[in-house]
Order: sequence, then C-alpha cells, then structure tokens
Amino acid sequence: MKTYMMNPAEKSGKWYLVDATGMPLGRLASQVASILRGKNKPEFTPNADAGDHVIVVNSDKVVLTGRKMEQKYYRYHTLYVGGLKEVQYKDMLSKKSDKAVFLAVKGMLPKNHLGREMIKKLRVYKDENHGHEAQQPVKITLEGKR
Repeated sequence: MKTYMMNPAEKSGKWYLVDATGMPLGRLASQVASILRGKNKPEFTPNADAGDHVIVVNSDKVVLTGRKMEQKYYRYHTLYVGGLKEVQYKDMLSKKSDKAVFLAVKGMLPKNHLGREMIKKLRVYKDENHGHEAQQPVKITLEGKR
C-alpha cells in the first residue's frame, strides 16, 4: 500500500469564518493555525500547503486567561542600538487586537517558506465587517470558548 501525497493541483480553497468572541487567544490561534496548515483534512501532507483560508472576526473580543493582560509583553527590536521595545498585551489588545491575533497564529505555523505561504491565507478583523461575502465563507465554531 502506498502513502498518499497531496499534489498542489488537488488543493481545495475553502473559506472559513471564525468568531473570536470570548475565545482565549492561544486556543484560537492553535485551532486557526491547524486549519491554515490543513491538519483538519484526511489528505494532510506535511510538505505541502493543504490548508484553507480563514477569516477571523471580532478580534477585539478575544480574551487572555489568568493575569496575562498585565504580565505578558509583546517584544520586538527596531534593529537600532538599544531598540528593544515592549508593549503590554492589555495595550496591544485595546489598540491593535487584529495584530495580536495575527502574530499569535503566525507563531504557531512553520518557520519556513511553507509557513509564509500559509499566513497569507489569514484575514483578521476587529469587528464583524469583513468584506469577503463573495467567497461564501462557512461559519465554524471552535472549541474552548469561554
């Protein structure tokens, strides 16, 4: 019996709509990353992009568990001397919640060419207006909602 390997020509481009209201950030990110990678399909192949497009709405309503709002920081470097910047997650979620969700999902994808192709299929919006009605996204509910 031969092992099935997916062809790029066999890829299906479904669109899914995910509501982030009340979802913890990590649980949302891990499940969205799994859909982007294609792990929810029986024809999953690790070295091929078998994933679908995902639209995440209501990123303003995502939650962090425990005391992470005060204790967790998003750190980045400006590439200048002494350019380490820190942003507290409560500030990031209030100002740029779509970026927080995007970076959480990006961190759970492979760190190679395949991961950079997968992240292009993610769209994150702060409210319910997304403008992708023409793609007819299927609304799915993820596990772990609080």
